[in-house]
Amino acid sequence: MTVLIDPPIWPGHGTVWSHLVSDASLTELHTVAARIGLPRRLFDEDHYDVPERLYDEAVAAGAQPVAGRELIRRLLASGLRRDRATRGEQR
Repeated sequence: MTVLIDPPIWPGHGTVWSHLVSDASLTELHTVAARIGLPRRLFDEDHYDVPERLYDEAVAAGAQPVAGRELIRRLLASGLRRDRATRGEQR
């Protein structure tokens, strides 16, 4: 499995958040997100925002815990990273 999650350190809306990404396919990412009950509205172009309360569940579902820098490095290398220039384009 190539779904990755960084530590829940990003504050917002009364909790802290992690990022869930795949370094292989968005289909794989959506599958894992659905398995842990993440609503599609938490998908942001190339990642899901994961509330801290679901971090352990994401890991139990197969997400590999990595540091934030490793997560972004692998997302960039995958070619799945969406930047401002490509946002809104069809996938």
